[in-house]
Amino acid sequence: MSVLTYNFKAINKAGRTVRSSVDAASESEAFRRLSTEGLTPVWIKHAKDRATRGRVRTREIAAFTGQFGVLIGARVSIGDALLSISEQESNPRLKAIIQQTAGRIEAGESIAAALTPHRAVFGEMYIETIRAAEKSGSLGKVLEHLSELMERSEETRRQVKGAMMYPSCVIVVLVIAVAFLIGFVIPKFARMFKARNVELPDLTRVLMFVGESLQSYWWAYLGAVGLAIFIVRAMLKSERGREVIDRLMHRVPVIGTLLRGAAMSRFCHVMGMSISAGLGLIESIELAGRSAARPMLKGDVALLTSSVRAGARLTDSLRQCTYITPFTRRMLSSGEASGEVGRMCAVVARHYDRESAHTAKNISTLIEPVLVVVIAMVVLVVALAIFLPMWNMVNLVG
Repeated sequence: MSVLTYNFKAINKAGRTVRSSVDAASESEAFRRLSTEGLTPVWIKHAKDRATRGRVRTREIAAFTGQFGVLIGARVSIGDALLSISEQESNPRLKAIIQQTAGRIEAGESIAAALTPHRAVFGEMYIETIRAAEKSGSLGKVLEHLSELMERSEETRRQVKGAMMYPSCVIVVLVIAVAFLIGFVIPKFARMFKARNVELPDLTRVLMFVGESLQSYWWAYLGAVGLAIFIVRAMLKSERGREVIDRLMHRVPVIGTLLRGAAMSRFCHVMGMSISAGLGLIESIELAGRSAARPMLKGDVALLTSSVRAGARLTDSLRQCTYITPFTRRMLSSGEASGEVGRMCAVVARHYDRESAHTAKNISTLIEPVLVVVIAMVVLVVALAIFLPMWNMVNLVG
């Protein structure tokens, strides 16, 4: 049995306050142990150590889920399966979480209830899917699906991150180069032209003003960049801010298509998995909407759930959706007509998995023409700002 350490505050028989710690498999067992020792617990809290403060990555949760599913499929008891996995886990925080979960399960809690204190690590979708799987008796199968879903999402994220590395580096280098030219090169040329009484074009005067302000008020520019980063991070923490950023990202060519395809893939994966796990259609739609993590999908999910709850057919409800793609709507409507919504969800998910993977792999190729145009325009502006006064000076000399 997994043993955990709990800090407690209690009152002894003499009426004095006692603060200490006790080892037990669960909080309820710690309470019983203190009571048998003549102590009246005021509060009991799990003793958090440094091991519980680390980061748990998606791929680590996916690996844990896959191992858990295999052991459950092999009919190993849940407690023994978790303890076996914890012995091989290298991440200290995940290891501690698995051990705590095993202790709670051995004390009589369900898997979903034991995982609930770690909702920030696993996510609501994960825990609610486990809860549904326990009710339907299909835990092993659902764990395997969950593992595949998380691995696929992580792979897509890595592909997008890798594909965006090249354009990001180009943009950073371009910004640094332009800042150097505007901040140091153009002001020197402009002063030289002024000394020779050469009339400066409007473009050169504007860039000269920007360059001199960069030299004199560089701290203000850095502060503006820092403020912009702070505002974006603050917006990402608020629901309304995430919705605004999500709408802006969806308007970006290629990126918007990729985000929408990934959202449809995850939505259909989770919806199909939830239906297979025994959840009702409404619960499956709600869970899939939350798991997709796309604010723009939220309106469609609310419309679908309210409409289906009122007795409307899924097909009729889908016609009113604006974010869910036409292909998804057609396939889900066909699934409702044939009584195989779960299978159609899997078909849609596979389609968008392939499409998203293809777009992610070729995103650099799709963005390159835009980068070339942007670089050409920047180079043209800087070159004109330098060479136009030169031509004026040549005309004066001539």
